Amino acid sequence: MSQEIKKNVVGKVKTSNIIYPIIIGFGVIGYMVYAEFNPKAFAAISFTASSAFWLTLALVLMAFRDIGYMIRIRLLADNHISWRQAFRIVMLWEFTSAVTPSAVGGTSIAILFVHKEGLSIGKSSAIVMATSFLDELYFLVAAPIVFLIFGRMELFNVQGSSSLVQSLYTIALVGYFIKLAYTLVLSYGLFYNPKGLKWLIVNIFSIRYLRKWRYSMTKVASEIVMSSKNLRSRPASFWIKTFGATCFSWTSRYLVVNALLLAFFTMHDQLLIFARQMVMWIMMLVTPTPGGSGFAEYLFTVFLGDLIPVAADLQKGLSVAFAFIWRLISYYPYLIIGALIVPRWIRHKFHFRKQPHHHSPHI
Repeated sequence: MSQEIKKNVVGKVKTSNIIYPIIIGFGVIGYMVYAEFNPKAFAAISFTASSAFWLTLALVLMAFRDIGYMIRIRLLADNHISWRQAFRIVMLWEFTSAVTPSAVGGTSIAILFVHKEGLSIGKSSAIVMATSFLDELYFLVAAPIVFLIFGRMELFNVQGSSSLVQSLYTIALVGYFIKLAYTLVLSYGLFYNPKGLKWLIVNIFSIRYLRKWRYSMTKVASEIVMSSKNLRSRPASFWIKTFGATCFSWTSRYLVVNALLLAFFTMHDQLLIFARQMVMWIMMLVTPTPGGSGFAEYLFTVFLGDLIPVAADLQKGLSVAFAFIWRLISYYPYLIIGALIVPRWIRHKFHFRKQPHHHSPHI
C-alpha cells in the first residue's frame, strides 16, 4: 500500500504536471496580451513608494493565508504537530492543489501528508475532512451574504455579451450548489450517520456507469467513517476557533487583489472587488485545468477589469497585466516551493527495504 501511495504522490510531481499549468497560464496571458495590448494602458500607471507598500502587503497577505492554514491544522491536530510540520503540510497540500483540477479531490494524498508527520490514519482523516468541511462552510456562508449585499446585477455587471454573462452566472450557480450538496453529504456522514453514508456511496458507485469511481469513492467513505467519532466529540469552542482560522485564511487570500490594485490606483469598490473574487473562486471549482490555469486569468480580466479606474478602452489591457501579477504572487510560488519540497519529503518519509537478491548456487 505504501508503495502504491508513493507512486501516486510521485505521479503528481512529474515535471509535466508542473509544466502544464505554467504553459496553460502563460499561454492564455500571452494570447490576451497579443489581443489587447495597448501601450497607453501602461502609461496610466506609475510606481511610487505607495506602490511598494501595497505590493509588500499583498505578499504579507499571502503569508497570512498560509499562517491561517497552519493555525487551523495545529488546532485540528491538538497541537501534536510543530509549526514546521504544519508549514510542510500546507506547502505540500497547496502544491497538490496547484497541479490538479479543482474538481479533482486530493483527500487521500492530503491524508498521507498529515499521517507521515506522525499522526494516525484516523486522526489524519479527521483533520483533512474537517478542513474540507470548514472551507466549504466559509463559501456557503459568505457567498449568500455578498449576493444579498450586491445582488446579481452588480456582481455580474461585467464586460461581455448577455449570453456570456448568463453563462458565467450559470457556472457560478452550479459551482455553489455542488459545494452545497457536497457539504450536506459530508456533514451527514461526519456528524450523523457515517456507516449509512458509506453504504449509500458503495451502492451508488456499484452502478454500471459509475463503477470506475467506486474504489476512490469507497476510500473517501471509509475516511469519513474514521473521522466521524473524532469530530463529533469536539466542543463548540473548537469549531469556532477552527472556523475563525479558516475565515482569516480565505479573507487574506481575497484581499491580495485589493492590495494589488491599491498599489497603483485609488480604489472605491473594495467590497465589490472582494465579492467578485468569491464568485470567481466558486466558478473555478468546475474548471478542468490544473489549479484553474488559464481560466483563472481569464475570469480575472472579466470580473475585475471594469473596476480598474481608467478609461474603458484601457481596462482590458491593464486587467491582463494585473491578472499575470496576481497569479505570480498567489499561484506560481506554490509550484516552485512544491517542486523543491516534495521530492525531498518523499525520500525522507518513505523507506523501503531493498529486496535481497537470491543468487543461484554454482554447480
